[in-house]
Formats: sequence, structure tokens, C-alpha cells
Amino acid sequence: MKDNSGASTELGYIFTFMLGVIFLSMFSVWAFGLETSTRERWNSTAVDLNMADIAGAVERADAASREDVNSRYAEIIEWRLTEADESLFTLVLDDEGLHLDHTENSLDRVISISGTGAGIYDGEISLSGATYIWVVYDDGVTYITKERPDF
Repeated sequence: MKDNSGASTELGYIFTFMLGVIFLSMFSVWAFGLETSTRERWNSTAVDLNMADIAGAVERADAASREDVNSRYAEIIEWRLTEADESLFTLVLDDEGLHLDHTENSLDRVISISGTGAGIYDGEISLSGATYIWVVYDDGVTYITKERPDF
């Protein structure tokens, strides 16, 4: 008498193993997508918060400049780190507003400022290695820099 029950059991093991591999593969793809979307959302949120902090400091510098044209103002802003390559960020302050440029266009930002300061706006910095950004009003110019002002 031939016993074929061993072969069917072996096929059951193979199919069960393959089903497990498929489930684990699907789970790893889902987990990777979840991690990627969370990282992208964190980058976007951190950039938005950083830009809001810097724009608020520029507005406060404008308020100081309106009080007295000869006044000086400096405020330090902590740059929240992102998972994006910081060396590719360029922050620009000009008469049109505050601009953040990155090679990934999804991280580019433009924030309008009121422009009610008594002076002009100037400054362009690379955020490579930056953990703090200074917003300074001095001698009729509101500018951004990574260096602490001398006054």
C-alpha cells in the first residue's frame, strides 16, 4: 500500500511557508511606507515651524526699528533639525519676504513679511551646520546671519 499523506503534508508546509513570506513582505512594504510618510511629514512640519519662528523674529525686529531708527535689535532662533540634507537649504531675506530654497521642491517655502520696518531687508545664508539663526536690526538693515552680532 502506498502512503501519499506525507507528500500532501509537505506541500502544505511549502504553501504555509510561502504564505508567511508573502504576508511578511507585504508588512515590510507597508511599514516602510509608513516610516517614509512620517519622516516627510516631520520634515515639512519642522520647516514650517522654523520659518514661522524666523518670520516672527523679523516682525519683532521691524517693530523695534519703528520705535527708534537708531535702535539695535537681535534675536536668536533655534533651527529645528530635519532629516533633509541641511547643506542644501538656503535661507534668503529680502524685500519680498523670507525664502527657503531646497533641491527637493517640496521643502521650498516663501513667507511674506509686513515690510513695515524702518530699513531694508538683507541676508542669505546656507543652513549647513546651523543650529541657531540670528535676526538682527542694525544701522537701518534687518538681516539674518548665523553669527552672533557684535553689539
